[in-house]
Amino acid sequence: MGTRIRFDIDGPVFFPALLILLSATAGVLMIPGEGRSVFTELQNAIVATASWFYVLVIAAVSVMVVVLAFSRYGDIKLGPDHAKPAYGFASWFSMLFAAGVGIGLMFYGVAEPVMHYLSPPAGEAQTSAAAAEALQLTFFHWGFNAWAVYAVVAMMLAYFAYRHDLPLTLRSAFYPLIGERIYGPIGAAVDVFAVVCTTYGISVSLGLGVLQINSGMNYLFDIPIATWVQVILIFCVMALATISVLLGLDAGIKRLSETNTVLAVLLLIGILLAGPTVLLLSGTLQNFGGYVASLVPKTFNLYVYNPSDWLGGWTIFYWGWWISWAPFVGIFVARISRGRTIREFLLGVIIAPTLFICLWMGTLGGSGIDLIGNQGHAELGAAIQQNQAVGLFRFLDFLPGTQVLSLICLMMIVIFFVTSADSGAMVLNMLSAKGQDNTPATQRSVWTVVIAAIASVLLVGGGLQALQTATIASALPFSVALLGACWGFWRALFRDAAKRTAVSVHPPNESEADHWRNRLKNLLAYPADDTIRSFQQETVVPAMREFIGELSRHGVNADVRTATKGASRLEVYQGDDVDFVYEVQCRPHPRPDATQVGQAINTMKDSDIFYRAEVHLAEGGQDYDIMGWTREQVVLDILNQYEDHLHFLHTLR
Repeated sequence: MGTRIRFDIDGPVFFPALLILLSATAGVLMIPGEGRSVFTELQNAIVATASWFYVLVIAAVSVMVVVLAFSRYGDIKLGPDHAKPAYGFASWFSMLFAAGVGIGLMFYGVAEPVMHYLSPPAGEAQTSAAAAEALQLTFFHWGFNAWAVYAVVAMMLAYFAYRHDLPLTLRSAFYPLIGERIYGPIGAAVDVFAVVCTTYGISVSLGLGVLQINSGMNYLFDIPIATWVQVILIFCVMALATISVLLGLDAGIKRLSETNTVLAVLLLIGILLAGPTVLLLSGTLQNFGGYVASLVPKTFNLYVYNPSDWLGGWTIFYWGWWISWAPFVGIFVARISRGRTIREFLLGVIIAPTLFICLWMGTLGGSGIDLIGNQGHAELGAAIQQNQAVGLFRFLDFLPGTQVLSLICLMMIVIFFVTSADSGAMVLNMLSAKGQDNTPATQRSVWTVVIAAIASVLLVGGGLQALQTATIASALPFSVALLGACWGFWRALFRDAAKRTAVSVHPPNESEADHWRNRLKNLLAYPADDTIRSFQQETVVPAMREFIGELSRHGVNADVRTATKGASRLEVYQGDDVDFVYEVQCRPHPRPDATQVGQAINTMKDSDIFYRAEVHLAEGGQDYDIMGWTREQVVLDILNQYEDHLHFLHTLR
């Protein structure tokens, strides 16, 4: 009998989402023209009546991340207090960049600044003022505000998932508002919404993106621009994405993202050196300063007294796109961000990508504008206005080593598509599996097939533009929910910060001085794990049972549990208030005299490792060791921590 394939899915999310995806795709295909018209009218109505609300949401989120980054809440970790980042900064940046906007930079790096230069929202085109405004507007659309949206969603999800053990799905962001109902129909509906929006967002991007790949291949190799070629490209890209999914996060997305980051830096340096280097660097710096100085006025500029279709076609379109993509990118960024403080997370997710994007757009866009305005190559502008997808490759025609640069760009586009599809499939799998990503490989690869199939069907049926418009329109209801989630997140942070600062006064232990020799002995001991486990059974667990026995006399409900991994856990149930947790874990550490600097614990010899009996509370490890304490000392420590907890509850009332 063959091996039975088992799936670990969340039925109330997986099946309704799949049904909606199939029904909506069929509906768009049956009436592609009508569907496009309906969604276009919907988008126009949103632009006409709700542009101010999109601007308000973007402004509120931007202010929120700045305040959080520089407030006392910035020290709170996205995870337990003892957690460490799972990835170094370079790997972390590469992955969040590849999933967030990587492919967009290839598509719009030259095209958008040139289009703003040729058709500015105000003033005369093809002037020095138009050139400066073109780059500043591009920085504005791709910079701080966009990443603030991604960051706030990712921050909320990482906080609730890693610090409060909630599922890493969109529903967890609404826990402060609806509580345990996130596990019911309301929570399932939120995740279904996220699955549908993410699937269509990735499918649309994949479908539109293969147009650029096809254009590049036609330009370089005379491969025809045809639907059948684009469908083949979709399945080739998704086959690579499936392999990456099966390899896992570290061996798949991480390595591909790091590779593309290196290629992007090399390409950037090559274009800088091949073009007017001083002009590009000076222009980028000057326009970055102009962008920063005008960030607030540009954020709130609705062109009220100078109405124009430009606002809806560019700025509001981008705001809707970033918001609609926030659940997907937010979940992925949260997945790779455990262990960072809120301040470190926000500065890393917002500042680093913004700086790189401005340098990238300033270099590629500035070069394109220079070719048109200063060197008289008007044909580049005409080519971009006719077909944005081929703009990058036409631009490379004016640089030395065109063929090499074009091949590198084509490779980067493919890799960016693979990483976007891979990360998208991982997020969809997590949304439909209660936040788990360690599901069977077959289950993880299902979503790559779904994405490829929907993108191909829409491409053939002519429904991509309709779905693109619909995806943007979906940002409106999510914007309303996002503001509510932000308010609930503030409440959760307030409680967390109150717990961290709520320290009561403990009476000093007058007899502690009599035991200084035992304390010194414990400090110099490096026990094995079995020693810690014996200490747990002989001292810690009896101390916990003695404590809860006294609690029960006062009518307080509590429990003691032991785990197979050498942990002893005491829980005091506080009804509707936050429960008290006191846990002692057996945790390995390298000996101070170990020579394997930077080596992982699991690769060290047993003789180079010792163990500590470390205290953990609900918010994480407290970084102190109680090995060698007497039963009475353990009871007193539990009492002190419990006293702090009651003081914390008092501060909330």
